[in-house]
Parts: sequence; structure tokens; C-alpha cells
Amino acid sequence: MAQATNRAFADERRAAIMEMLEHNASVQVAEIAQTFGVSSVTARADLDALAEAGKLRRTHGGAVSLHKRLTVSTQDRRINVNVAAKQAIAQSAIELVSDGDTLLVDSGTTALEFVRLLDQHDGITVITADITIADYIDESMPSVDVVMPGGALRKGHRYLYGPLTMQALQMVHADLAVMCPGAFVPGCGFTTDFPQMAETKTAMIAAAHQSVALMDASKVNGRGMYRFAELADVDTIVMDCDPDGAVATSIAETADDARPNLVIAGA
Repeated sequence: MAQATNRAFADERRAAIMEMLEHNASVQVAEIAQTFGVSSVTARADLDALAEAGKLRRTHGGAVSLHKRLTVSTQDRRINVNVAAKQAIAQSAIELVSDGDTLLVDSGTTALEFVRLLDQHDGITVITADITIADYIDESMPSVDVVMPGGALRKGHRYLYGPLTMQALQMVHADLAVMCPGAFVPGCGFTTDFPQMAETKTAMIAAAHQSVALMDASKVNGRGMYRFAELADVDTIVMDCDPDGAVATSIAETADDARPNLVIAGA
């Protein structure tokens, strides 16, 4: 009887969530929890169930209507792309972190998967210009400290860039920079599609004792106009797989004292 009652309450709550989306086009987990007096876990479960039923689309921290126009961030559009690969990469990369580390964390969904695992360690501080990552830490990881530089917000991408960001990065030093390239091009290096973001990424690598590049196989020979680092500028590369051995071949062509380590997740 209690189970049936709970199911009825859940159905009513989910119908009400759909009503909220009809009026607002988007809804946040915190808003649902406050409105219905439920936990964030329950609110997320409601959104997951509605998404599975094809009634809405999940985003980080909430959901959007399938029927209304809404500006959705690049991270939200990519959050369900190559998920298994990104999670495997994050699982391998977390082995590079030690208790007490200060980490510079790049923008992107692979970086977010990495951040989700940081509560395995104590005394971690994350420096990031990515608002989605900072928001996740604030909501879900009370044991992790987060520092954000200033800067201009790139609309639709949820990260900060520009002179204020660059100035802040010149004032910090981290144990590890966790980078997420837009692409890796053999003979060129790691690239991205926005010149100011390339500048920020280069500064992050310079501000850390060591750096790691996290990228799934789709990034090899991908698109990216602006190079932010050469192969020798990073210490480790973590991938789900290396298609046609392109990255391994590039590493072999690099000078011995500048070759990064290549880690294949799960291998």
C-alpha cells in the first residue's frame, strides 16, 4: 500500500514538473527540491524518469523542455556523447591525483567526469574557469575547495576567458593541469576552436608542475583551428583508445626527453 502511495505521489510530482516546463522551458534540480519538499536525489530521479520516457531532455543540474526554444550550453549538448569513454578516461586519470593536490581543471564534459571522482581524495583544491564544474563542486562535493578566476563569460559555453582570467592564472601554481583538447592533430599538437580559449589553456599548462591531456578517440584528427600545446608540452595523455596508433606514433617521433606517457584507459 505504501509503495503504491509513493508511486502516486511521484506521478503527481512529475506531472507538476512537466507543467513547470510548459511555463519556463527549463527547470533546475534545486528548484524542484524546494518546490516539492523532496531531496535533490529524488528530484534528479524524477528528471531521469521523465527523460527516459522522452518527455524532457536532461542537462547538468536540471532539464529543458523538448518543445520550447532555449539556449543550451555546449557542455549540455555534449554531456551524453561518448559517456562510457569519458568515464573510463576519468577513472584512469584520477590515479594521477594525490591527497592535498591543487588542480587546474579545464572546461568540458570529460573534465566534469574527472571532477566527479575527486571525492576519493582529501584536501583537494580545484582552480577552474568552467562554471558548470564550479557549480557541480559547490552542489555535490563539500570536501573539495574551488577557486575561480575572473573574466568574461563566453555565451553558451559557461566558461570565463580574457585578460582577467589570464592575469589570475599568472598568480597561481598547481600540482596538475587537467586539459581537455578539442582535437589532437599529428604534426601540430593539441587544438581548440576559440583563440582566447587556446590562450587560457596554454596559461593553465604553464601554471602547473605537471599536465595531463584527457581525450577520447574522436578527438584524433578532429577540428580545431588554434594550437594551445605541442605534444611535448604535456606529461601524460589518457585516452579510451588510440585509433590507428596515431598518438603513439606521434609520441615515438618526439625527442626522448620530451615524450609524454600514453595511458589507455582500462588497458
